[in-house]
Amino acid sequence: MPVPVAEEKAHRVRPRRRLSPGRRLPAARLAGPLVVLAAWAIASAAGQLDPGAIPAPWTVLDTAVHLWTAGTLRTDILTSVERAGYGFAIGLTAGVLLALAAGLSRTGEALIDGTVQINRAIPTLGLIPLFILWLGIGETFKIAIIAIVVYIPVYLNTHAALSAIDSRYVELAEVLDLSRVRFIREIVIPGALPGFFVGLRLGVTGSWLGLVVLEQINATSGLGYMMFQAQNYGRSDIILVGLLIYGVFGLVSDTVVRLVERRVLSWRRTLSS
Repeated sequence: MPVPVAEEKAHRVRPRRRLSPGRRLPAARLAGPLVVLAAWAIASAAGQLDPGAIPAPWTVLDTAVHLWTAGTLRTDILTSVERAGYGFAIGLTAGVLLALAAGLSRTGEALIDGTVQINRAIPTLGLIPLFILWLGIGETFKIAIIAIVVYIPVYLNTHAALSAIDSRYVELAEVLDLSRVRFIREIVIPGALPGFFVGLRLGVTGSWLGLVVLEQINATSGLGYMMFQAQNYGRSDIILVGLLIYGVFGLVSDTVVRLVERRVLSWRRTLSS
């Protein structure tokens, strides 16, 4: 009996391949750190690690509890968060304003972009001696360096996103006779947001990276100062406490930015979503 044509075609249809990454796993970003922590604990319990160089996780936890109970850890954390917060706020504001000025005006681009590119090529931490001469060795120079570390990635990614906006949208806005304010609100901002969030994530991480170095220069408090003092006394457990806190702060701040990005850019259909 001959097979119907429709049924024959159905047999020939191959199953569609799933090329997307699939559904997002719950708490997926914690999997990697937890694996590293488990390997650290197993190696410490098996005696494969030198306790003087890399103390066991439970030793580091006991040290953190002791420092927190004594009150020194709380003071150091608050000081570090305050420095990072001030520097991040200044750098974020400067990066966004400069990117808008350079991205929306040829004159602004001519005056700003080249200067920022030169600044990007200069190692930011290499500016520390000069900023100490200019601003002294107090808190001001630390906040200024953090602001520079933050504003560069924010500017670069936001400016790149602005430059990549399709010119047809600009032509459409001109045909519709949109005002400058509506043009920025309805075309510029949505087009620049993806790049802005990339720069924001890099800026948040950069603020913590710069802080760990700056707090070892003429500081009397902060996580970097705590780690520097621990180095002088050979306390690797305290150094690991500081590093772990920096890592947790970096992971939490990056996660917060990702959540905000996912909410703000919920209209996009991407592999991440």
